[in-house]
Amino acid sequence: MPTKRPPLITGQIYHIVLRGTGEELIFKDQDDYYRGIFSIFEFNTTKPVEIAIQRRKRKIQKNKGEQFSDDRDLLVEILAFCFMPNHIHLLLYQKKDGGITNFMRKFGAGYASYFNKRHKRKGHLFQGRFRAVHIQDESQLRTVFVYIHCNPLSLIEPSWKEKGIKQTIKSTEFLENFKWSSYQDYIGKNNFPSVTQKDFLVNAILGKGGGRNLVRNWIRYKKDLVDWYEVGIE
Repeated sequence: MPTKRPPLITGQIYHIVLRGTGEELIFKDQDDYYRGIFSIFEFNTTKPVEIAIQRRKRKIQKNKGEQFSDDRDLLVEILAFCFMPNHIHLLLYQKKDGGITNFMRKFGAGYASYFNKRHKRKGHLFQGRFRAVHIQDESQLRTVFVYIHCNPLSLIEPSWKEKGIKQTIKSTEFLENFKWSSYQDYIGKNNFPSVTQKDFLVNAILGKGGGRNLVRNWIRYKKDLVDWYEVGIE
């Protein structure tokens, strides 16, 4: 399993993991999760961001019946994501030099400031720098898509990565109803459609309905994927 962070090259794809300090919770309730989702959307820009201002702007647009206007100059394309209670998985395509580093810096500082203020805590929220794995081919891309979107299974089957999945129907249903990832958007549930740039993966490896098929085939048959250790980060 990769341990040293690779160079972050524009035009390449990376699996990113950011963990809470000492496995501390970074999402304590629904409001935290929503703020995290809003943050990965809003901080994905070269421009300075003030979340309170952005939220007021969105609310005014909505109240006026105006169509949502997205004028961000993107640092990265978010191809997939999953928020777990004490860590975050992101699959990012770097659009600009230094894009991933700048995006993660803005998100880390912004979300930590919100979390510390809301929960009346002090100190670092996240465990050092984010970790990254370079995704180098289509086989790894298919594997990391499943790895990220199956991560919530740890909440109901803690040993799924090592021992496989015992309750396949329950696990499939659990993932398809897990709100805090991009998986629902890939299976047509329209959960957070503005956050994830899905077209790349749909065109490159998934096809119509391919996201659901890829995950279900792995859950049921452990089919067509490379080793987790090539793309995973613990």
